[in-house]
Amino acid sequence: MQITRIGETGVELSELGIGTAPHGGLYSVVTEEMAVGSVHAALKAGYNYIDTAPLYGYGQSEMFLSTALADVPRDSYVLSTKVGRVLDPISAQEAEARDEPFFLNPAQNTFHWDLSRDGIRRSLEDSLTRLKIDRVDVLYIHMFPEFYDDVLATSYPAVRELREEGLVGAIGIGIDFVEPLVKFIRDDADFDLFMLAGRYTLLETSALPELLPLCEEAGIYLTLAGPYNSGILTAGLDDEIGPGAKYTYQDAPPEIIDRARRIKAVCDRYRVPLRAAALQFGTAHPAVAATVPGARNREEALDNAAMIDLATPADMWNELKAEGLIPTGAPTPPSA
Repeated sequence: MQITRIGETGVELSELGIGTAPHGGLYSVVTEEMAVGSVHAALKAGYNYIDTAPLYGYGQSEMFLSTALADVPRDSYVLSTKVGRVLDPISAQEAEARDEPFFLNPAQNTFHWDLSRDGIRRSLEDSLTRLKIDRVDVLYIHMFPEFYDDVLATSYPAVRELREEGLVGAIGIGIDFVEPLVKFIRDDADFDLFMLAGRYTLLETSALPELLPLCEEAGIYLTLAGPYNSGILTAGLDDEIGPGAKYTYQDAPPEIIDRARRIKAVCDRYRVPLRAAALQFGTAHPAVAATVPGARNREEALDNAAMIDLATPADMWNELKAEGLIPTGAPTPPSA
């Protein structure tokens, strides 16, 4: 599996990572056994990169990871987590009463935003406690576009300080939006990499015209979260894409379902599962270091590994471009 070194940080990422938002119960309940099995399968299959965040199940993902990684040599994997949200414990009654739409097996916590220096440090310290480790390799600031000014003025100096102190290896931003990342580059923020969710996929390529070329020029790598766009791109050869398919955390609108079906029809003609095309499309760009799909269990982790290595013919990619389903200027995997 291809490995990319992130600048001068010493961090080296496998092109396939495992995302652990599902371990917090995203869309369906995940047990500790399932979560641990997915991580162990991923590491055995050759991944070295694991991504988590306090948000994922309000700490549950990180706590499951502490079990999964307890007997794994620390230097054998690369771990990223995120700061920006600080978790606060709540009572069992409060946990029972909350209406949580996304995470179905959350820990007994809630969160508040804190982008200050103290908040950044507390968030990292709390994550290390939940993970039961003494360092993380990559630290992302989890943010929304409206926080840009506060992040640039306060959070960015705080994570840069952590990097200078050797408490983290590489620093970045984790976000679902392209425009703030373009602004960070133009404002000369010294980030090592960005995690971008759902904005450079088979269905959404808004990162291609400006962000990706700027990343190449600046020497900033991207890691791609959400390469399946919340699930719509996971369909197998014998599956149908219909109403209820998820796209960016919601039910996909009819026009997205239609586009996904058209992409799938091309892939089907070449007997390539749609999810293989989804993973390989992102990593074909030279600015992309890794793609990081979620995996609820051992089977999903192993399937992701099989899909990233599956041979995909050049004719398939050429047909997708000829039919206007992916941009003509988008890099595609080399012919097997």
